[in-house]
Amino acid sequence: MESEALVTLDRAEFRSVLGHFASGVVVITAIVDGRPVGFTCQSFFSLSLDPPLVALAPGRSSTSWPKIARAERLCVNVLAAGQEALARAFAVSGADKFSGVGWSAPSTPGGGPRLHGALAWIDRVVEQVHDGGDHFLVIAAVLGLVAGQGSPLVFYRGGFGSFAA
Repeated sequence: MESEALVTLDRAEFRSVLGHFASGVVVITAIVDGRPVGFTCQSFFSLSLDPPLVALAPGRSSTSWPKIARAERLCVNVLAAGQEALARAFAVSGADKFSGVGWSAPSTPGGGPRLHGALAWIDRVVEQVHDGGDHFLVIAAVLGLVAGQGSPLVFYRGGFGSFAA
């Protein structure tokens, strides 16, 4: 197999073009040392039905991911259309992200906090963590999941919006 030459891409153009792919927005949560921790993540996807696996890609610069990685078991909170403020609050580094936020204790042993009003919750256990350039690629097994009612919060071209069928 012939190796291809590396292509040098303009970072701004790369980000702009890939920004045309709309994605949902989730907040990853866990209990670490008896306290809730979490961060906003827009790089999340379903990986496999058999076995049930999901994946996410936290940035290497995240200060929350190293804490959550120690917990191994966590919850993916799929945000609803009206939760942009929550997404922004959990994207801030170093703040008490759970201050004033409604959440419930984990429903499964070792699961993460479930944020009130989320569209869906996926409890999972970390299986593998891979190098992904300036991110990590985290593969996790699904332990349990619940879906609510409503529409998702969507991230598209650098901004938040909602889904219209």
